[in-house]
Amino acid sequence: MQVQEIMTRDPACCGPNSTIQDAARIMADKSVGSVPVLNDAGEPVGIVTDRDICCGAVAKGRTNETPVSEVMSTDLLTTTPDEDVSSCCDKMEERQVRRAVVTDNTGKCCGMIAQADIARDADGEETAELVQEMSLGT
Repeated sequence: MQVQEIMTRDPACCGPNSTIQDAARIMADKSVGSVPVLNDAGEPVGIVTDRDICCGAVAKGRTNETPVSEVMSTDLLTTTPDEDVSSCCDKMEERQVRRAVVTDNTGKCCGMIAQADIARDADGEETAELVQEMSLGT
């Protein structure tokens, strides 16, 4: 099975200068826990999560106008639509991340794949391994 078969296509994204309030609104509107951060060319430069906003901004007394670039993770995992889900799972386990940004052949964001997507659509053994590895790492 390939990533493109289970990924979320065209995810809601924001730019590095978007505020954490903008990102939080996107997450609330779309019922997601993370938003890829893209440069002007549509290439991923980071990812901001609800945890980044809560622990990296709110808990530190930052304002709603804080740019996501100040709290986002820049060490993001990327994958391609044609990568095998098993290979993507291996990378997620190795990096101890719950999501990856999917990029097309030009490096632009075209989707997201999350642990939940894999749990919902991949085989049981693969899911169990990923969840176990992620649980042990956090």
